[in-house]
Amino acid sequence: MNKITAAITAVGGYVPDFVLSNKVLETMVDTNDEWITSRTGIKERRILKGEGLGTSYLAIKAAEDLLQKGNVNPLDIDLVIVASATPDLLVAATAVYVATEIGATNAFAYDLQAACSGFLFGMSTAAAYIESGRYKKVLLIGADKMSSIIDYTDRATCIIFGDGAGAVLFEPNFEGLGMQDEYLRSDGIGREFLKIDAGGSILPTTFETLENNQHTVIQDGKTVFKWAVTNMADVSELIMKRNDLTNDDVDWLIAHQANKRIIDATSSRMGVDESKVLINIEKYGNTTSATLPLLLFDFEKKFKKGDNLIFAAFGGGFTWGSIYLKWAYNRE
Repeated sequence: MNKITAAITAVGGYVPDFVLSNKVLETMVDTNDEWITSRTGIKERRILKGEGLGTSYLAIKAAEDLLQKGNVNPLDIDLVIVASATPDLLVAATAVYVATEIGATNAFAYDLQAACSGFLFGMSTAAAYIESGRYKKVLLIGADKMSSIIDYTDRATCIIFGDGAGAVLFEPNFEGLGMQDEYLRSDGIGREFLKIDAGGSILPTTFETLENNQHTVIQDGKTVFKWAVTNMADVSELIMKRNDLTNDDVDWLIAHQANKRIIDATSSRMGVDESKVLINIEKYGNTTSATLPLLLFDFEKKFKKGDNLIFAAFGGGFTWGSIYLKWAYNRE
């Protein structure tokens, strides 16, 4: 019997209809389209509107898209993982609700939180379950309603983030396709540079924390940028060297969509031609846990069986890493 590898066999995605463009942001904060585009590559982002709609709504929509396109019976799913920095509720896992709502009632489910690296770390987790031989179908969803934690008077953060979700199904493969290698890292030095001050166990919600606007994202942009540029490039180069991959061997770079300049620095270090660098940041902004699966969702038809994909991400905490995956199917 050949070794079991964990391969992606289906992809789904969802972004809300409402478009928040740079032109609209110009009317909200002191910024302009040229400034935003030149520094981030972002032209617009999607925002989830509607009372009572949270991250689970996005995740369910992405999962339903995957189930329909992949002709997957939800009763066959063994595990649902939702990577998210914006869960519906504290304590009650968003993934549990999502699994029930999509009809995956034979699955167990839980959330995974690693900021913008959440989906990347989730890939490692999902693959380990598959490679153990114990589970056959693991649904991994990256979903975030970033608009729920953004201060739209803070031009340093409100220009960056958007809402969205993407989903992939991992299944066993016996052809040597799927997950090949990973290099995942973290460093607690980043805890203070990208965070929400209040609402956790250190500083619970009070009238004072609400008055002081301590429940939205704050970021030391220069520090985060510096760490992201260095570390995303480092791990992507390392994963290539460790697997004897040349720039010609890499078919696609699937990089976290936080900033166009960070993506460019990563691809430059790898020596990968820009034609192989997938980008949709101009449409969605930074959707945190959803950026990587949304790239797969948008560009799925480009991938051919056997293609070498390099994933890379960097997130708050700090968390970062790279994964090497061989694509397992051709989309008809």
